[in-house]
Amino acid sequence: MKYERRADPLIMPVTGEAAQDRLERSLPLAGTPAQLYVEKRCIPIDIAHEAGVRFDPDWNGRPAVIVPMMNQEGALCSVHGRYLSQTGRQDKMFTIGPGGGILSVRDGYYAEPIILVEGLFDALSLAVCGYSSLATVGRLAPWLPEVCKEKLVLLAFDANKPGEAEVGFYRKFLTGAKVHRLSPPGHTKDWNSALMKRGPLTVANWLAYNLRCITH
Repeated sequence: MKYERRADPLIMPVTGEAAQDRLERSLPLAGTPAQLYVEKRCIPIDIAHEAGVRFDPDWNGRPAVIVPMMNQEGALCSVHGRYLSQTGRQDKMFTIGPGGGILSVRDGYYAEPIILVEGLFDALSLAVCGYSSLATVGRLAPWLPEVCKEKLVLLAFDANKPGEAEVGFYRKFLTGAKVHRLSPPGHTKDWNSALMKRGPLTVANWLAYNLRCITH
């Protein structure tokens, strides 16, 4: 796979605000339309809050949940936003900042094993089931091979063609890591779909079973 790093704008269009500024003036989820949005996707608000998810009512023109993307030292690199709704050709997501970070939920890359997923709601869905993860949202963290070196890494990207392309890339990119594929259960495309359709117990059992198969 030829990996093409997405070039996100460094600052918010029109207003010219930096990622840090937008994050600082964002709102907690409670009592906002974002609370209803995350709960509709079967994510309890406390889990979203612990993951750093916040609400921006005007994220480049539309309301969105936003979350920081950090580097390995915990410094802010970018802010990623997932819109509460979209129609027609509107984008589902929008990110600002210089890049080089990743979304870390729960223990992130300190967890054993390290689980890599595609999107924010994949990571939140695994958190509902008691698992830590890192979400790439299609961005590249160049320091990731170093923190994954000699560790067990599960590539839990979406069960579709783009997801398999990501798996192929990270198998080559994570040199020195012990890499395995981990797909969502059944015929679900991603972890949030699995959570919504099958429930947290089924997904947690699927994860536990596959981890036993991989580690024994």
